[in-house]
Amino acid sequence: MVIVNPISGTKSKKGVGIQIAKELRKLGYVVELRHTTAGGDATKWAREAADHDYYGVVVCGGDGTVNEAARGVRGSETALGIIPMGSGNGLARHLQVPLNLKGALKVIGENRVLACDYGTANDKPFFCTFGVGYDAVVTEKFNRMPSRGLKQYLRTMLDEFPTYKGEEYKILVNGHVLTDKALLIAVCNASQYGNNAYIAPEASIKDGLLDVTIIHTGNAINRALAGLDVLVGLIGKTTKSTTIRTREVTIIRKKGGPVHLDGEPDTMLERIDVACHPGQLRLFSTARKSHYRALLSPKIPILSPIVLTTLDLIYKIGDAFTPRRRK
Repeated sequence: MVIVNPISGTKSKKGVGIQIAKELRKLGYVVELRHTTAGGDATKWAREAADHDYYGVVVCGGDGTVNEAARGVRGSETALGIIPMGSGNGLARHLQVPLNLKGALKVIGENRVLACDYGTANDKPFFCTFGVGYDAVVTEKFNRMPSRGLKQYLRTMLDEFPTYKGEEYKILVNGHVLTDKALLIAVCNASQYGNNAYIAPEASIKDGLLDVTIIHTGNAINRALAGLDVLVGLIGKTTKSTTIRTREVTIIRKKGGPVHLDGEPDTMLERIDVACHPGQLRLFSTARKSHYRALLSPKIPILSPIVLTTLDLIYKIGDAFTPRRRK
């Protein structure tokens, strides 16, 4: 089954579904083509395909459409293939699926299927990232914008940044209770949000674990530098962020509010229970080893230690000049 979301991303999908179906038929598959017209279509149709023992579902769209289709096939023997045509394409980028139609179809033609993990937050599934805090607020506002794309997302981030101060969290993980005022908490099955903005560079989609990235709050300079860490791939390597690897985590905040699942906005209550479900999603993937190249990748790798040392020094100077709150 081929499922196409004609309005995802910024590029026209005219004729793409027919082309995908044509190429898959050349490989010997019997192909059924469908185009979504409403939210939930991809989940309903993918589940129908799984229930009828289809060999695969190929989804053409962005991370939101991929999330919907993956919900339908998780826990089944039906494999999911991705033709990435969204704004961020986080899961496809993590899997090293080419962002062009010919390359993505070649991955499916190679017929290399991996048993991968997925996560749930209060029983709602995610396949790339789940988040609370700053990124959830930005996602909520971004999804109300009339236009999409990286430039619009960055503009939304910058608009929200001056006023967002972080939240108080209690985090129950690996037998420990942590309390933190954080800019955001991201629970990651895969490594990035999309567009090579890495929030958990070392995350693996098939290790049976989730990477929990906590970006600590601080003064405006340090918050901005933590955002830069995401863009240059240094997240988790400086003192302003912490990464914990775990099978499950509970996040408790003072009140309910926005969250995001694979870049799609939602709301949840104060307590959020997040869990990994190992090997329960079959995905067409490349034979290439996953590696990351940051959105603003440093041109000279040898500079990385210098960059890390400099950032940590700036963080410490910023903290030293931050007024302390009275008890």
